[in-house]
Amino acid sequence: MRHFDVEMSDLQNRLLDMAEFVQKMIVAATQELVNRDPKQADIICCLEREVNIQEIVIDDKCLKLIALNQPVGADLRFITSAMRINSDLERMGDETVNISKNTFDLIKHAEFEPVVDISKMFEVVQSMVIDCIKAFNTNDSKLALSVLVKDNDVDNLNKRILNELKSLMTKASDMNATQRIVDLMFIAKSIERLGDHATNISEDVVFMIHGKDVRHPRVCNAVK
Repeated sequence: MRHFDVEMSDLQNRLLDMAEFVQKMIVAATQELVNRDPKQADIICCLEREVNIQEIVIDDKCLKLIALNQPVGADLRFITSAMRINSDLERMGDETVNISKNTFDLIKHAEFEPVVDISKMFEVVQSMVIDCIKAFNTNDSKLALSVLVKDNDVDNLNKRILNELKSLMTKASDMNATQRIVDLMFIAKSIERLGDHATNISEDVVFMIHGKDVRHPRVCNAVK
């Protein structure tokens, strides 16, 4: 096997390792929120450090692969997609940290049971993350495209949740209740952003496989 092929395989494996760290962070954030378990915050903090280290290593590897090998075609698409996926994974880690911080503040107070079901949105986003990584690993563009459809579901859930939380805000009886609602708003927004990053990764997978840019389809069609 050529040295270049070995390096490309190592790049893919590093991205998969990084994705596994991010998935573990999301699971921990879910448990922190649903089970009101503050110990999960420490796990998330440790995993974030691993994600940040991997981001730097992967970026460096991608740049060296381009500079030393001058790849073209599918190889170049893979490396450029890997760089974007690397960035999205790191940002997913950041959003998970944001969820954890807001949850940590939220669970200091008495349990708050609004009508909204944020855990449902968490479930959909987790499935999106699993599918976009599997699509990358198996070159499955159909699976990647299915993630784009789920993003619409997450957006709709987020809108419904925010509307319900805004309604609750007008009825809040004290500052503690108001703060808990605000925390939930921030948590919902960060979960929605996790879905956006999973969507970005899926779009990169489609580009990597087919060389087709499926971002902003109306703009792409207008350019054609």
